[in-house]
Amino acid sequence: MAKSSTLEVQSRENAGSAVGTPGSRWWVNVRPTVYGYLFLAPYLVLYLAFLVYPLIQGFWISLNHWDLLGSDVSFAGLDNYRRLTQDPAFWSSLAHTLYFVLLSSPILIALGLGLAMLLNRPFRGIGLLRTLIYLPTVLSVSVASTIWLKIYDPQYGLIADIFKGLGLAPVKWVLQDLNLAMPAVILATIWWTVGANMLFFLAGLQDIPGEIYEAAKLDGANGWVLFLNVTLPGLRRTFTFVTVIQVIASLQVFGQIYIMTQGGPIGTTRVLVQYVIEKSFRDFEVGYGSAMGYVLFIIMIVLSSITFRSFTRTERESS
Repeated sequence: MAKSSTLEVQSRENAGSAVGTPGSRWWVNVRPTVYGYLFLAPYLVLYLAFLVYPLIQGFWISLNHWDLLGSDVSFAGLDNYRRLTQDPAFWSSLAHTLYFVLLSSPILIALGLGLAMLLNRPFRGIGLLRTLIYLPTVLSVSVASTIWLKIYDPQYGLIADIFKGLGLAPVKWVLQDLNLAMPAVILATIWWTVGANMLFFLAGLQDIPGEIYEAAKLDGANGWVLFLNVTLPGLRRTFTFVTVIQVIASLQVFGQIYIMTQGGPIGTTRVLVQYVIEKSFRDFEVGYGSAMGYVLFIIMIVLSSITFRSFTRTERESS
């Protein structure tokens, strides 16, 4: 009788220890999860403080008439968003932004791929050439834009000197031309940023096994067939990444345009980010600026989702 009561007490103690003591089975199962969250905690705190909270706060500001200092705040509901639909400057700035995206992004992606394929074969001086092409990407936007301002200078710039050397008459140069100002900024952007795309594609090309190319060549495949059936399928995920990143970066264009043209001539290069900054910090309409910022944010999400899904659908159909 005493022996059975002793066993019962021990079983109760074991049951209690299995629930919460550090050496119990329960703690052994839960410990990896707890430690994982502890390691993630610093990042999660920063993520919530500097990304999630500003997104929520920005949306709340867009629902108010809010001056720059926050001293004059009144709830507006969706008035700021309704105002967007009747603002010609907003629509023109959005059109200029989309024009920049549609003109610059395909060139930057295609040129980055072409340079990567050209520099993915061994030859003397390849390291130096790769460095020279990538080097402009380490420049700040102010430095890169100032370089091209000097190149485009109508009197003392590099292109003006070439015109003079050829005996051509001096011209009113591109940054003052209504039709050429945006393409001129895009050309400067391509020179400045194409090296990053080249580097991504170069890394993707080097991940494609060389045995696949050798087997295709043994089957009689030429260069074009290799490109369509080996290179492009092997770069599908790299293509997705580069396209999404490039579209997002182009939608946020601001620095080089503001430095080179200030949105001119007569507003033909003013993009949406510039208009958001003007309304928020020049006109003190932070609520209205936040509403425009959220519209741009939604556009980025939509275009990125369309791009990602189109590449994913293509990958599923080909597999």
